[in-house]
Amino acid sequence: MSHAAVLTRRPASENAAGLGSILIIDDEAAIRESLETLLDLEGYAIESAENGEEGLARLAARPFDLVLLDFALPDMNGLEVLAEIRDRDPQLAVIMITAYGTVENAVRAVQAGATNFIQKPWDNEKLLADVRAAVARRRAEDENVQLKRALKQRYNFEHIVGKSDPMLKIFDLVAQVAPSRSTVLIQGESGTGKELIAKAIHANSPRKDRAFVPVNTGSMPADLLESTLFGHVKGAFTSAIASKKGLFEVANGGTLFLDEIGTMSLDTQAKILRVLQDKKFMHLGGVQEVQVDVRIIAATNVDLKKQVDEGRFREDLFYRLNVIAIELPPLRARREDIAPLVHHFLEKFSLENGKMVSGIAPEGLRPLLDYAWPGNVRELENVIERAVVLAPRETVTSDLLPSSVLGRDLVGRILTDRADATLFEIIEECERRVITDMLEKCAWNQTEAAERFHIPLSTLNQKIKRLNIEIRKKAKEA
Repeated sequence: MSHAAVLTRRPASENAAGLGSILIIDDEAAIRESLETLLDLEGYAIESAENGEEGLARLAARPFDLVLLDFALPDMNGLEVLAEIRDRDPQLAVIMITAYGTVENAVRAVQAGATNFIQKPWDNEKLLADVRAAVARRRAEDENVQLKRALKQRYNFEHIVGKSDPMLKIFDLVAQVAPSRSTVLIQGESGTGKELIAKAIHANSPRKDRAFVPVNTGSMPADLLESTLFGHVKGAFTSAIASKKGLFEVANGGTLFLDEIGTMSLDTQAKILRVLQDKKFMHLGGVQEVQVDVRIIAATNVDLKKQVDEGRFREDLFYRLNVIAIELPPLRARREDIAPLVHHFLEKFSLENGKMVSGIAPEGLRPLLDYAWPGNVRELENVIERAVVLAPRETVTSDLLPSSVLGRDLVGRILTDRADATLFEIIEECERRVITDMLEKCAWNQTEAAERFHIPLSTLNQKIKRLNIEIRKKAKEA
């Protein structure tokens, strides 16, 4: 269907402005009207300008999610307008539209910073797909920036991304705990970001200007760990050719982060307990006590209470460490954080690798949202780093994702997500996800989805109601 098709425009009062705002800059009134009608039917908030100067004035007056920009304007060249837009807002999505759709012009526009390039006369479905992708990318980027800014202002959580309820509750808890002197025990699966939370606690504490010293207690033998923590005097053991400070002294006045604390030997646990109780310890081989003021933050990916019951962890140390407990949820329990994390890692690894990979295609994001992430945020980070390194273009597509992420079947994902689900609940969840996926593919047009399922529309609507599937936007009107 070309832009010449007849469409009926809705009243402006019915426009769902929350879907996104678009500025059209084109000198042809018929083109502006056609685009306004098409995009208004989709639910976008639309403004138009007939030349470059008017368009830039509208951009200065209010923010937009996307600009549809004509290549040939009466007062300015489209590339000149694009350059001005890029100076003002480097991240604003701009799709160039022109009748002069040569390869040379397309290349010039993309090199100048255009998000995409469409030739007149356009195909409505293709244009709408490009608009949706551009607006979604812009909004995801804005949301990520705003989230980082808000968290940094509120908590100074520079490298933590999360907008889900579980993470926001943890941020609030960290903000309450940070100013105190209490020990903190952070629990969670491997890869959930326990050290990042420990750093956030330190960064928001009165100790923030002193050292934050991390040590992985599970990576060292007991004798080496004790020497590392408490230091030693010359001659304490065969290779001790000189005295050496331990990490407790290095962290004096600051914070010592003991990761994987559940792996420590009982002897080392006893010495840690004494430091917590008396603020004193002795170097290995030494006879003089050393006084320190250190805040302990510990982390574990095992059930310490169970280890206490089994006699593998001291009960008195457990209660000393467990003054404030923070339980980090696995990534599969906070799926709404996946998309912001993806964009965060795209930005991070694009910068590190000198590339401009700034978006992810819908078919690339879907498997990431569905995957169970046994390795949590660390695994997601590795997947996105790999995709950025391999990406030949600016957008990550599903072919850049590893087979381990793409190959998980739906039932397997549900069983991982809901290990205690009944057979009826598993079948219901399968049905919910299949219907939701089809609705997304059909742009939430229930009629089209029912036809593709070969079922009556009334049956599909009954299932949508029974399964509590939220329709994210109105289906397109014919």
